[in-house]
Amino acid sequence: MPQVSVGNIKIGRGNPLVLIAGPCVIESENNCLETAKRIKEITAKLNIPFIFKSSFDKANRLSIDSYRGPGLRKGLEVLNKVKQKLKVPLLSDIHCQREVLEASKVLDIIQIPAFLCRQTDIVVAVAKTGKVINIKKGQFLAPWDILPIIKKIESTGNKKILITERGVCFGYNNLVSDFRSLGIIREFGYPVIFDATHSVQLPGGKGASSGGQREFVAGLSRAAVAFGCDGLFLEVHPNPDKAPCDAANMIDLKELERLLKQIKKIEAAL
Repeated sequence: MPQVSVGNIKIGRGNPLVLIAGPCVIESENNCLETAKRIKEITAKLNIPFIFKSSFDKANRLSIDSYRGPGLRKGLEVLNKVKQKLKVPLLSDIHCQREVLEASKVLDIIQIPAFLCRQTDIVVAVAKTGKVINIKKGQFLAPWDILPIIKKIESTGNKKILITERGVCFGYNNLVSDFRSLGIIREFGYPVIFDATHSVQLPGGKGASSGGQREFVAGLSRAAVAFGCDGLFLEVHPNPDKAPCDAANMIDLKELERLLKQIKKIEAAL
């Protein structure tokens, strides 16, 4: 399996489990900085590599009235301040080709959202930047369907690829996690991340917005690490019930350290 490097962080090939974490969407500069600072303190104490994640625009919301974030320019300014002040790598998602160039100037990992993972022009445009690219596996895809997407990226010469599993559609307004997917995708030769918070999302579960079952995040996280993955993706918020986006499936920042201690014990046991 290729080792993917993000700054000083090495992902895959037996390296320590990496944590990708942060609020679903940028709410304010202060919220991002304070949340990132606290996560960095926790992960530094536990010796867990940390990559900060937050979205500058959630363009794939179900309702026209849903909060989307500050947008490309202002959002990248906030993320860059987090990067410069806290010295942490950044991940965020893009939603169209015109965002790729500007995003590549700030982000260390460019994420392709699940709903766009088959959009060839977007995938290829991001791959051509030479940045690490994280593909969120669409909840409508079987694990083996990710291989043609990997081939699209490799066609540009870019082999800095991460694949993130975030559950699969299970009837209406529900997702289920099939941990066989982690093993199947790993066979394609790249590090696999498990997104525990989006895996408990209930898409459209509230009619005009998604619901979620955050009480299952910890259990799924422990199971994924025990099964075998190279990183965890967790959306974390200091007051998730008040968050304007993904409130029902983000975990409380106060619960993060306890969960990560459990994860470290499982990783050590393996």
